[in-house]
Amino acid sequence: MTGTATIPSRYDKRDPLTPFQRYLTQPLAYGAIRTALAGVNAMPLSSALRLGRVLGRTFGGMSANRKRVDRAVERLTVAMPELDDQERYRLVMLSYEHLAMLAAELAVLPRYLTEDAWSEIIELGSLEKVIRPLLDDRPSLLLTAHCGNWEVLGYTMALLGFRMHAVYRPLDLRPADHWLRQTRSRRGLELVDKFGAMHRLPKLLAQNESVAFVADQNAGQRGLHVPFLGRLASSYKSIGLMAIQHRARIIVGCAQRQCPQAGKPAQMKYRIEIEDRIDPEDWEGQPDPLFYITARYRRAIEQSVRRAPEQYLWMHRIWKSRPRHERLDKPFPDLLRAKLEALPWMTQEELDAIVHRSDLDRAVLREQGTSELR
Repeated sequence: MTGTATIPSRYDKRDPLTPFQRYLTQPLAYGAIRTALAGVNAMPLSSALRLGRVLGRTFGGMSANRKRVDRAVERLTVAMPELDDQERYRLVMLSYEHLAMLAAELAVLPRYLTEDAWSEIIELGSLEKVIRPLLDDRPSLLLTAHCGNWEVLGYTMALLGFRMHAVYRPLDLRPADHWLRQTRSRRGLELVDKFGAMHRLPKLLAQNESVAFVADQNAGQRGLHVPFLGRLASSYKSIGLMAIQHRARIIVGCAQRQCPQAGKPAQMKYRIEIEDRIDPEDWEGQPDPLFYITARYRRAIEQSVRRAPEQYLWMHRIWKSRPRHERLDKPFPDLLRAKLEALPWMTQEELDAIVHRSDLDRAVLREQGTSELR
């Protein structure tokens, strides 16, 4: 692969640079990135992870980053009210350490996670529960979150022989994006551009292929608002719609970092756990199948986060977009309350807490004169 870049035939509105600026700057930026990657690969893995941990904590503790840290602590206040402020701050700092260690791991992943060596890094955990279903002729949607190492999850499935198509956001640096696609495809993991995914994914599912998503992002005002960590969160409707249309099973899992014993150096060790498997038979008898699917996969993701909160990216604005009734400063809708009550796992205590939190959020939007949460 060369470090050159070509001028595209038309200007990409998502790219802030003009084609000529991109032509001049991208090879230099890509060269710098490859140099940094070479430096990480030259280190012992434990040293690279230790360096990442130090850099993550240093960045998290910088005064210029204080607002982001404070907002992350606020999110933990909602998600885990049983913790004190000191523990929440500690989890946020660990989250920054984890993110920096992830960056080091992604640089060396193609070298360490191979057909011969993957078992030294990965414990399959409950993955065996879904291996046999994945072998039949039915499409599957595999979901995970920004918790643990989402790259490891899809990569491992591809190494085990399951052809995978993972939806991702292309890197703005096009040579780096090409390198990412190339290295992942060598192991059977094909990346699908999220900006054209809704046209391609139905065709893949119609061919009984498996498609993977990182499904905990904010889905905007048009998303479906379901509970997530104690608060209504905008979630992708497309996942449930595709599952219903193609009768695809949904599997929610997470590759969580295994902490070394006290005194031992940091290591790249992960355990894959399956939180839930949702089959067509589960939703077909529900009063609102789409709401049921979306709420259930969000609930499974929440279970992953609660198991390893120090490995979740709390700096993300996971509750940014608010439901219509909060934006319009109206009471909690009876229809939404009825949908929540119909969820088999919903308790009255949980329902009351969600309604109360929504009332508080509605008041915040009114006081701040905004339609989004920080």
